Amino acid sequence: MPPPIATAVFVVGIGGLFLLDRDTRARTSIGLWIPVAWLLIAGSRSLSEWQTVSWNESSSASQYLEGNPLDRNVLMALLALALIVLVQRGPQVGRILRANAPILLFFLYCGVSIFWSDYPDVAFKRWTKSLSELAMVLVVLTESNQVAAVKRLLARTGFVLIPVSILLIKYYPDLGRGYRPWVWIPYYTGVTTEKNLLGMVCLIFGLGFVWRFLETLHSTKDNRRLRRLCVFGALLAMLIWLFWMADSMTSLSCFLMASGLMAVTSIRATSRKTWLVHILVAGILLISFSTLFLDVGSGLLGTVGRDPTLTGRTEIWHLVLGMTANPVIGTGFESFWLGKRLEKIWSFYWWHPNEAHDGYLEVYLNLGWIGVALLAVVLVTGYRNVITALRRDPDTGKIRLAYFVVAVAYNLTESAIRTMNPVWIFFLLAITAVPGGWTRAKSKKAAALPILSSEEPLCLEEV
Repeated sequence: MPPPIATAVFVVGIGGLFLLDRDTRARTSIGLWIPVAWLLIAGSRSLSEWQTVSWNESSSASQYLEGNPLDRNVLMALLALALIVLVQRGPQVGRILRANAPILLFFLYCGVSIFWSDYPDVAFKRWTKSLSELAMVLVVLTESNQVAAVKRLLARTGFVLIPVSILLIKYYPDLGRGYRPWVWIPYYTGVTTEKNLLGMVCLIFGLGFVWRFLETLHSTKDNRRLRRLCVFGALLAMLIWLFWMADSMTSLSCFLMASGLMAVTSIRATSRKTWLVHILVAGILLISFSTLFLDVGSGLLGTVGRDPTLTGRTEIWHLVLGMTANPVIGTGFESFWLGKRLEKIWSFYWWHPNEAHDGYLEVYLNLGWIGVALLAVVLVTGYRNVITALRRDPDTGKIRLAYFVVAVAYNLTESAIRTMNPVWIFFLLAITAVPGGWTRAKSKKAAALPILSSEEPLCLEEV
């Protein structure tokens, strides 16, 4: 099929997905499009990367210092719009912030660490982007119908990124594929720039689609049940193909574990037994940790096509640990992989790594033991918030639990506690405490609120 015809077919197909999943009764504000735009960028490529015909590994460490004015201006514009929305929702924002002191303390320490960074200007820009992600989460969670907002965030981004990834891989190889230097073995990237990033996108949106599929499956009184089952069944089929093409075992393993956890907690009798949920979560994380680091069940790595060094990750870990300047406070927010340190690491590896492939090690390198301790507090309080949500509302609590478990397990072999990372964004969305829980009700005072309010009455028929 010629690429232009394939593009037209995919556009019609994507439109069909939105049409079949349409719910005119649930209302969300125009402001929700701001985090949608942010997530579309975070889940694919920056605008400057889309301007290039193909993606190649960076050959200069200076690129990470310089950045790109176009990307910076677009992200700052989205942040400005988000702040306008949040100012209008001041009381709601204040209540959520007061309920999430550990998250605020972690972000505050990240900001303070800028002062001892070797590149404070770069660290400040990255910290601003990190705060922007928190702002996007607040925009979603201050919607009057928070459940509908989360569903539409997943739909408006996932319905685009997943099919377009297939389109690019199949019909636009210059954009959807890459080739390893010298050997010219292809790898598949879809809308992203690297195969593991494609796997991560499939992981995040795949869990959202499993959540919607299970919810629809159990909603026997929903007259839109059949068409929605077709929508999410088709999307899950696309995801299976993309997982196979991406060959990202970390993402696939996390997807299977979290999907199984959601299926089990969909049973009311299970979700109400907190002790059983604790055992399930502990079992998943213990199996993941022991297989990767304690050489327990090491044959499993070989079964999934991975070697005991985790494709060279352990070598990188030993190298970067020897380059730690200050174990207490670290090198400063997202400052380790910059300048001379990065050049030295690249002198050992032709494939130019730019992360430690372990989120907790990444936090240690950048923020030291203080940052690790603060992250631990965030994890503990976040898990408490998730369990509270599961007891209060199992339908939404199970997806929050899935995103929490995925973030904890995924960061064992990938670095996802960083800016512009969908795993980190949805982790924050899952653990953020919302007084009263995620709501479904519509406000009776909607007509009195401004256009970007969370309770916008003049919204178009949403899809």
